Amino acid sequence: MDYAASFLARLPRGKRSLGLNKLVSRIETYLPDEQVTKVVEAYEFGARAHEGQKRHSGEPYITHPVAVATILADLHLDSPTIIAALLHDVIEDTGTGKGEISTLFGEEVANIVDGVSKLDQLRFSNREEAQAESFRKMVLAMAEDIRVILVKLADRTHNMQTLGVLPPAKRRRIARETLEIYAPIANRLGINSMRLELEELGFKHLHPRRYRVLERALRRAKGSQRQFLRRITGRFENTLATANIEARVESREKHLYSIYRKMQTKGRSLAEIVDVFGFRIVVSDVDDCYRVLGLVHHLYKPMPGRFKDYIAIPRVNGYQSLHTTLFGPKSMPIEVQIRTDDMNRVAESGIAAHWQYKIGGRADAAPHTRAREWLKSLMEIEENDNSEEFLESVKVDLFPDKVYVFTPNGDIKRLPKGATCVDFAYAVHTGVGNRCVAAKVDRRLVPLRTQLRNGQTVEVITARGATPNPSWVNFVVTAKARTAIRQFLKTMRRTEAEELGRRLLDHALAEVQSSIRKLGKKRLQELVGELGVDSLNTLYVQIGLGERLAPLVAKRAAVPGKEQGFVAESETPLDIVGTEGMVVSYARCCYPLPGDPIIGYLSAGRGIVVHRDDCGNLAQYRKQPEKWIPVDWSESIDRTFTVEIRVEVINRVGVLAAVTSNISDLQTNIESVSISERDGDSSTLTFLLHVKSRHHLGKILRSLMSMPEVLHASRKTA
Repeated sequence: MDYAASFLARLPRGKRSLGLNKLVSRIETYLPDEQVTKVVEAYEFGARAHEGQKRHSGEPYITHPVAVATILADLHLDSPTIIAALLHDVIEDTGTGKGEISTLFGEEVANIVDGVSKLDQLRFSNREEAQAESFRKMVLAMAEDIRVILVKLADRTHNMQTLGVLPPAKRRRIARETLEIYAPIANRLGINSMRLELEELGFKHLHPRRYRVLERALRRAKGSQRQFLRRITGRFENTLATANIEARVESREKHLYSIYRKMQTKGRSLAEIVDVFGFRIVVSDVDDCYRVLGLVHHLYKPMPGRFKDYIAIPRVNGYQSLHTTLFGPKSMPIEVQIRTDDMNRVAESGIAAHWQYKIGGRADAAPHTRAREWLKSLMEIEENDNSEEFLESVKVDLFPDKVYVFTPNGDIKRLPKGATCVDFAYAVHTGVGNRCVAAKVDRRLVPLRTQLRNGQTVEVITARGATPNPSWVNFVVTAKARTAIRQFLKTMRRTEAEELGRRLLDHALAEVQSSIRKLGKKRLQELVGELGVDSLNTLYVQIGLGERLAPLVAKRAAVPGKEQGFVAESETPLDIVGTEGMVVSYARCCYPLPGDPIIGYLSAGRGIVVHRDDCGNLAQYRKQPEKWIPVDWSESIDRTFTVEIRVEVINRVGVLAAVTSNISDLQTNIESVSISERDGDSSTLTFLLHVKSRHHLGKILRSLMSMPEVLHASRKTA
């Protein structure tokens, strides 16, 4: 402390107002003397680096890092984090290098400062991209050292505290970003104190008029409630003292943003929400929590269905407490939270409590473990999604409204509200999700899209060789499930594109009297280098997806150095076998069927689109003859295809049922049907059917034409 004391004494009186005294008084309560001295040295270094710089408010710039460090000191963060907070802007704003910080204050501090600086250096073309990519960067930074985001959250908190000096438009933009990203992250990490301040300040600057109206109403309500709160607090304290339970009873402040959100989401009036009284009872151990619960339930009757035990089943961010709602005097609702001192500290500090435990020499804290699990799941998502998809996926996890369900073995799975059986399957394991074919809820078979409720037991039925259904993406709600399904489909699409590309190249090489086998590995590797792709498989994928034209690649491969404008005239058609998957699609303008003369169009990113050769839409593509390839149906094709038919019928009661029954009798699935009335006597029914071939379709049309109600039945013309 000698250095710290002497340095503080040397500071001119004006400089002492920059907040250093306040910071030192905070950290002296929990850091050893030598670490306090190091913090003061960091302040001195930062003050010199920022000399002459001003904030928008006109204050010396160093006041900002000191305020950020003080916010973190209130959470009892370790000395490297406090030092990094004091220096978090020196790399970006002063030209100080990471190496210099590492030499003076250690590599740990330098890495945190560098992580925060990288977040501040991002520049993007639009707000959505900026928000998505900066969030992605924050997740990556958190994964390496979660203290980076703690410094960033404190930095955002102080910026919000001083936001009033900025223009209104900029205030609103920053406030919206705070409410959408930073406050939810603070909540997800369990840092309740910081989350509440970010929400209040964000609400104040984003909706200033609504904030003022609510603030005035709450101020008026508080005046009439003080006596009521004192009376209830006194009853709680007397009851606990009689039972010999040491406890601290606190009446809880209502937060404007939470009132505003409840009014929005629950459609309640302001009076309904303001007239709810909140109390917190803090005791020494877990047993006392449950004893207190019994006492308050004896004192005031509990509301049915309003009890939650977050001690036995903690929230996903590590929060633990008992919640109950009571009928108070005059039937006024009383919300009560019951927790231990340790739980209270975790509720306020969240993951920051981990460093409080470390400083006190105690074991690792549960919030840190839970945060690590969350970050691990985010990293799995981050590897596969682009920034916008990533942010969209993770917002689900940032606003958790959880349901708790059980596996058949009794393990608890926490899922967002609205989660389905498929979400549960992916929560168990990605492999289970990919192979699931059915599910049982409380031992009864249910559809996979069934939404789960608290307390249900869910069993997933899997099958070897089963794969995800693309339609699952439309109803799953968890980021893990959505990402795993998309990734599987992307991988499957790549595999199919690779196989098709290989076939297309071999087919094109045959037109120049060659083949992949004849070229050999050496020439193929040379070709990969000439075309600038990273591997032969990637080349096949590009050809399969239509991003490269097989005839041009074939000519380049067979005759090295030749001009690439030549396209070989192909005479032998490529067989379409119907199992090519997502890289061969069938045009919905003409609905080709096996037996139809067809032609293939290479569409970039989609692979081959198969059209009937008399399709009316082909004219617009004729200007690109190099993208057309001859195709034909394989004799061994075995699958159904979509076709559109139109049936003109006499208007009679039950005619639609009669026509659909006739179609179903021929083992034909109806995808959709629409009806348009031509006149009072007849209507036109348009069906989308799944048929195997032109022959199958012919049988259906002949059967329909034999019905007395049917005037005409035909396939849609191209």
